[in-house]
Amino acid sequence: MNLGLLLALSAALAYGAADFIGGAGSRRHSPWQIVLVGQATGALVTLLAGLTLPGSPDLSDFGWALLAGAGSATGSIFLFRGLARGRMGLVAPISAVGAAVLPVLVGVVLGERPGWLVWVGVLATLPGIWLVSREAAPDRPACARGALVDGAIAGVGFGVLFIALAQISADAGLLPLAANQLAGAVLTVAAATSLGQPWRPRRGVLGWGSASGVLGASGTLAFMVATGAASLGVAGVLASLYPAVTVLLAAGVLGERIGARQRTGIGICIIAVATLALG
Repeated sequence: MNLGLLLALSAALAYGAADFIGGAGSRRHSPWQIVLVGQATGALVTLLAGLTLPGSPDLSDFGWALLAGAGSATGSIFLFRGLARGRMGLVAPISAVGAAVLPVLVGVVLGERPGWLVWVGVLATLPGIWLVSREAAPDRPACARGALVDGAIAGVGFGVLFIALAQISADAGLLPLAANQLAGAVLTVAAATSLGQPWRPRRGVLGWGSASGVLGASGTLAFMVATGAASLGVAGVLASLYPAVTVLLAAGVLGERIGARQRTGIGICIIAVATLALG
């Protein structure tokens, strides 16, 4: 396994752990607060890294970083809300499918021609999503379906994040990543204020948000380096394997149990993402 693939899998590990911590924290506090602290902490981490490796970014690099920040904030807010009101083992795989498929579709629009194995992976996600959403909890079906919708929207947000990060030039260094995280924090405050949601962090939020933010920033740094050693498609799709980590942590730490159909759907979603990587 080359360095690029190893770093992409490391990004998946960091993202999955960050999502588990953020989702667990969002069951105790507002997800807006968790996301804000995470984005602010991530901005600090990437700023320190960027000052070490400043590079030569231009205005377009920062423009793409701002778009990536919007995708990151959107994905994190909806994912954490979905993880807070639904089973982590169901919501996380849905978000991963969107994060993996959207860059493939955008690439086609821009002229890329994926191989047949990629299309097999894309089509395989459809029955996977159906099976995951088929057995919504009977005692609170509206809440369960809402959590799955949150996961789907989060997947779009993370797909935008991956697409925008890929447009940042190789010699830009890491400073645009700090702009990405800072933009996410600003957008989180703006959106929460307009919707009347609590966003001012309390003391109990700091630990959850900071841990999630450091892990998320580490995943983004690993992903950016991975794209220099492996193709964007493979790196992006491998990074989208993060739900496997979230599912394992939810099962091991929270003792979540998932129905047979849902296990099959989750397995199909994860296999589809892996198929996209092989393609």
